[in-house]
Amino acid sequence: MKEYPGDQHAVSHTQAVILLIAITILLALLVLLMLRFPEFSWNAPSEPPEIIIITSVYHVSDRPPNAMNYDSRVILRHNGTERLENDALAAAFYRNEEPVNCRIETLNGHLFISTRHYGVEVMWGSGCSGTYWNPGEKTGIDFTDGTFRPGDRVRVDVIEKSTGNVVSRHTFTA
Repeated sequence: MKEYPGDQHAVSHTQAVILLIAITILLALLVLLMLRFPEFSWNAPSEPPEIIIITSVYHVSDRPPNAMNYDSRVILRHNGTERLENDALAAAFYRNEEPVNCRIETLNGHLFISTRHYGVEVMWGSGCSGTYWNPGEKTGIDFTDGTFRPGDRVRVDVIEKSTGNVVSRHTFTA
């Protein structure tokens, strides 16, 4: 084999190209791992988060002598971290996985008064009194007496009115 003056190092251009491509791919993978991407799952869709939670269900009258009348007052608390526009939200309630015969088209207490609602007597609290429901604020909903009984599993689905999506779901045993 005859030697040429420029070929003393025996470097292969093909090996260099393959090495550079491998290094580039490894660096790209490291960058992708450092970024946060949504999880892609083949499983069924996950449950909505518990942003609005039920903290209690009252069964006794709020007036003396505070007798058991299955008063069905539900207290909700904003358990999330961002304030919510309460008029952009509606609520659906379930008793033992069966829909409750009520209609709550807004979680804004002032606008609730003028809506066509049934199954609910009043709504009160700091969460529904302004335009926004801030984290930690509570809202009370007084359902028709007898809606919920002790031991019932009460579920609330908070629905974004513009999309119809359930943005929060929580279940509580009364």
